[in-house]
Amino acid sequence: MNYARFITAASASRRPSPIRVLTEILSRAPKSVISLATGSPNPNMFPFKTAVITIKNGKTIQFDEETMKRALQYSQSAGIPELLSWLKQLQVKLHNPPTLHYPPSQGQMDICVTTGSQEGLCKVFEMLINRGDNILLNEPVYSGTLEALHPLGCNMINVSSDEYGMIPDALKEILSRWKPEDSKDPEKNTPKFLYTVPNGNNPAGTSLTSDRKKEIYEPWAPTFLSMDTDGRVIRADSFSKVLSSGLRIGFITGPKPLIERVVLHTQVSTLHPSTFTQLMVSQLLHQWGEEGFLAHIERVIDYYRKQKDALLAAADKWLSGLAEWHAPTAGMFVWIKIKGISDVKQLIEEKAIKKEILMVPGNAFYIDSSAPSPYFRASFSLASPEQMDIAFQRLAQLIKESI
Repeated sequence: MNYARFITAASASRRPSPIRVLTEILSRAPKSVISLATGSPNPNMFPFKTAVITIKNGKTIQFDEETMKRALQYSQSAGIPELLSWLKQLQVKLHNPPTLHYPPSQGQMDICVTTGSQEGLCKVFEMLINRGDNILLNEPVYSGTLEALHPLGCNMINVSSDEYGMIPDALKEILSRWKPEDSKDPEKNTPKFLYTVPNGNNPAGTSLTSDRKKEIYEPWAPTFLSMDTDGRVIRADSFSKVLSSGLRIGFITGPKPLIERVVLHTQVSTLHPSTFTQLMVSQLLHQWGEEGFLAHIERVIDYYRKQKDALLAAADKWLSGLAEWHAPTAGMFVWIKIKGISDVKQLIEEKAIKKEILMVPGNAFYIDSSAPSPYFRASFSLASPEQMDIAFQRLAQLIKESI
């Protein structure tokens, strides 16, 4: 795989930051090394001394004085070693990427920690997109992704979807506009990449079936990363929905030549993700182990499944005949289409707010946000079943008044 042809001129021109490189060297150096190099502040001057964080199972994460000094200090741009090691083992367990033992230049699997998956995605987009490039995605799309893409000046081409996610035949139809050999000619402007959320699309809650994943990327396997024999998948993961959204810890997995570009960007932007939150998450994951982490995931899934059922029950009770929807297969949202109203923006943004119910109008999730949309997104993560019932009762009355 010739990764150079995908990288923008700005990304290709990135060089290692000398100070960041010294930080990496110092982190691996023996204690006997005398450093007069970095601008790391003296941790003895930090006002924080120790910390004890209690987990729900009653156990604790303890930061003694030495750990706290490390937690509050600069660290490696790619992430602290023990967290990177744990995350790599998790990816191998869950996906067993074929690229794990490839040579680095041929797309060997690599990982870096990011300040949430959004930061990782933004840096991936800036690494790959030149103004005027064609990229593929499937609407509806998370609005944060669209707002990251719009300023880059790319041409976003929508691949049609249904309740089972992206439609492979629609993808094939779009790609048929180009010949395979066109990818070697920059003038042909073949699509640079495909962006999709294969499981739990936000806002639609759809997930690609195994058969569709097979059609999009041969041979069959449960995740795109696990079938990535060519080293052409970049996967963004996040702990936001399962551990904490405020900790801002995510990670990017992909071909080493591309992950290295992302790390070079980090060296001169955020320098590194928070050392404190990385250590906290790392200690938790090492305490739990992989099985403990996956058991926690199951508890999270069980909670949101009950929340989803409560919202769908409220929708069935109050919105039947007024709207239509599909039960989400993952995530924390239901994507609802109001019947008889071509554009629900005013209804959701103005009238619903006056009735003290907040939802997101569907136009926020489309490339052309000015186009009318009969859809809105309802989240079931925070509200109680009683609140969901009241919200949809109020919404039903508003719909009846607006039709």
